Amino acid sequence: MGVTVGVDIGGTKIAVAVVDEDGLVVAQDRRKTPATDPTLIVDAVAESIQELKRDHAVEAVGVGAAGFVDAARRTVLFAPNIKWVDEPLADRLEALVDLPVVIENDANAAAWGEFRFGAGADVDDMLLVTVGTGIGGGIIHGGRLDRGAFGVAGEIGHLRMVPAGIRCGCGQYGCWEQYASGRALVRETRDRIRAKVDLAQPLATLVDGDVSQITGQMVTEQAQKGDPMAIDLIADVGRWLGEGIASLAAVIDPSLVAIGGGVAKAGDLLLEPARAAFLRSLSAPVFRPQAELRPASLGNDAGMIGAADLARAR
Repeated sequence: MGVTVGVDIGGTKIAVAVVDEDGLVVAQDRRKTPATDPTLIVDAVAESIQELKRDHAVEAVGVGAAGFVDAARRTVLFAPNIKWVDEPLADRLEALVDLPVVIENDANAAAWGEFRFGAGADVDDMLLVTVGTGIGGGIIHGGRLDRGAFGVAGEIGHLRMVPAGIRCGCGQYGCWEQYASGRALVRETRDRIRAKVDLAQPLATLVDGDVSQITGQMVTEQAQKGDPMAIDLIADVGRWLGEGIASLAAVIDPSLVAIGGGVAKAGDLLLEPARAAFLRSLSAPVFRPQAELRPASLGNDAGMIGAADLARAR
């Protein structure tokens, strides 16, 4: 069979790749997302696909979009970072590129990519947890992507962890991603610097006391250099991560939990506290098989690879 194209549309970038049937990226293109104009986003995606079509016999296109996608995989119901509401994305792209188009939530596409070609290639049931600015996820059950009745399953970052807790961008309070994400890591780091915690001095010095300059990558790099407070901050995110995964395991019972996203680049500094908290929080752990927590392996390409494979299997 020929190659397909996978597209990953984010709030800041559009990544497009030609992917073969073994999940290998054979060509790719990246460009900035013109997020202020939804029409320009569709045009930019189409232009990128057309460029790649010139040198490759593309048979179909899969698109991962950060938002709710309908059950038919045709329409983006809501994408807050791109200002799409009921966007008929598949129809619009098909008219521009003259190829079949499948739309999927970006985290679902990444989960499928990891299941088919990455960390979950040896299991039939898995959960992908992406820990970035927020938390995303995708559920594979019995070798199939579980999209729910309306196509919007897998929004695990909005699992309620703390009643009346921190307000979330979704409008609710106490969502998981407010405690176990890059956003949470940055917020807590800034709070400790403002409170003039003794161990915060090295991080405060890095930004000359301007807490607005703190980033999650900065905290991770300091932790990898042995900074005690940075290590503790990442471990705290890991503990929240493990507790949330235990709650999800009680419901969906995966054999594997693959953990990806930018914060996961902290490696065992994040994963070891997550594994410990998972086991502490898991119901009746002595009497049940326990899911393995494993790093995701495809990195930023997971969404493109998964979307391309979903287009192939359409």
